Amino acid sequence: MATEAVWYFARGNQHVGPMSVEDLVRQTGGNPQVLVYGPGLGDWTPAIQVPAVAAMLSGSPRPAGSIPPPPKRADVIDYEIFGAEMQYAVITLDPGEMAIAEPGSMMFMSPGIKMETVLGDPSAQQQGFWGKVATAGKRMLTGESLFMTTFSNVGSGREQVAFAAPYPGKILPMDLSEMGGELICQKDSFLCAARGVQISIAFQKKIMTGLFGGEGFIMQRLSGDGLALVHAGGTLSKRTRKAGETLRVDTGCLVALSPSVNYDVQFIGGFKNMLFGGEGLFFATVTGPGDVWLQSLPFSRLAGRVLANAPSTGRSSKGEGSILGGLGNLLDGDNS
Repeated sequence: MATEAVWYFARGNQHVGPMSVEDLVRQTGGNPQVLVYGPGLGDWTPAIQVPAVAAMLSGSPRPAGSIPPPPKRADVIDYEIFGAEMQYAVITLDPGEMAIAEPGSMMFMSPGIKMETVLGDPSAQQQGFWGKVATAGKRMLTGESLFMTTFSNVGSGREQVAFAAPYPGKILPMDLSEMGGELICQKDSFLCAARGVQISIAFQKKIMTGLFGGEGFIMQRLSGDGLALVHAGGTLSKRTRKAGETLRVDTGCLVALSPSVNYDVQFIGGFKNMLFGGEGLFFATVTGPGDVWLQSLPFSRLAGRVLANAPSTGRSSKGEGSILGGLGNLLDGDNS
């Protein structure tokens, strides 16, 4: 019986698939160095280095169930998400388990939880001082804090810690073990994760993407086999692209994407579009195969609207809600 059609291989700049591992080996002519992508892989990998494909290359197909799945390295944590527009997530930890989060995101925690602030990525704490410094420096490049916070269950029973969304939107649970072990996301979307999930940087390969991609030259890479919670502003939309399928997106609306998805920017074109369209000069293009998560309310858009209507900025008031404009605001208490 053929295996599930979830494998891809790279042919130049194109991704071919999805297909079964048997079809992959057949279409690539058994080339051991072809780059492949499939279950359990965090990036494109030479076929010879992937056990499931290498077994087919050697002419000895892998019997079903003969190779057990590798044990999880990340803690297996339970979670529950509450709320609608302003959500928060409650993480339940067994004794000895740990959650990691960005500083300032904790909402509450039970007495058996120990909070500790660490330098850099907590997953690199076994690498010594310079390992901590290296991961802290990478976090600084993404515009995040040099420090992260860990929450450990040091009690004898189950304990809880909650994390709140920073602005209106949705909290999205991502099980990295079901996503090939990796997720690329915008730098401020990460909320919390199980111990064992690594938070690093993902450079955009094209300088145009970096300069005009909206999310910058550097995005975050979440890798591992545990649970991660990310936050999106407004309403969330998941779009699945087949190989070669393209979607054009406002650069600020891109939240996360599978590592198999190609991300680039494209000039919006048109003189009137550039000056009066209100969408900037560029939009993002995402090309499958893989999943793309979009947000309807980027934080930059929300902040821009707030600043544009804040009296303290010195900008002229539009007089919303009063036909008297600024005088009406004084009368109805809008500026009090």
